Amino acid sequence: MTIYFRSADGQTDRLVTLAGDIVGRRVAVIVTTGGGAAALAAYAATTTIPIVFVNGVDPVTSGLVTSLNRPGSNATGVYIFQQVLEGKRLGLLHELVPAATLIAVLLNPTNANFQTQLRGVQDAARALGQQVSILSASTERDIDVAFATVTESRAGALLVGSDPFFNSERDQVIALAARHAIPAIYEGREFATAGGLASYGTSLADAYRQAGIYTGRILRGDKPADLPVAQPAKFEFVINLKTAKALGLDVPSGVSASADEIIE
Repeated sequence: MTIYFRSADGQTDRLVTLAGDIVGRRVAVIVTTGGGAAALAAYAATTTIPIVFVNGVDPVTSGLVTSLNRPGSNATGVYIFQQVLEGKRLGLLHELVPAATLIAVLLNPTNANFQTQLRGVQDAARALGQQVSILSASTERDIDVAFATVTESRAGALLVGSDPFFNSERDQVIALAARHAIPAIYEGREFATAGGLASYGTSLADAYRQAGIYTGRILRGDKPADLPVAQPAKFEFVINLKTAKALGLDVPSGVSASADEIIE
């Protein structure tokens, strides 16, 4: 078996070319990760080659499938919900850092789910009575500027939105949060295990495992149109107590008790 791997390295404008290259190689199945843009690029490039996606963009509203139960197209996969969980993350951060009168929120305006993320944050902020400041970043330079703004505004905490670009710049984001001593919450446990304060989101390991199962089934003859889009059954709230200690942050006992994993 031959496996071709292609990465846009966070540059979504390259996805169309990369998808065309993969389709031109007449592969048996295409697996896309890293957000809805990759799946949509593959879907635009072929209506015949099966596609298995893992992304946080609603596959129905984005046009990848007709319905979650019966995709009805050459695409199926795992809808991980990550980008509709911003409100939940804000609530957890509010509990982690109750003294924060202002919480900064970093979102990528080029993300297809930007408006959904923004509404989720704003609705949660109103419900909590929490003041938030929305910051945008879609380049490495933007991230540096955003953190400078967080410091200047004296925000007490930071929510980093779910986005493939922020995932690709994970080390930079975590390092800047540590340098500026900003308590931050992220989408996946990979951030917390790498030194971020906390994370809440879908278990990506489970999502990729399901994508692998679907890929195997398609290679054995199943049709994507007949495989229901899988949805996450497991969500993880992870707290890094080492990072909390470095920040001088006392994690409330009730919050730590609700965590699925504590890193000490």
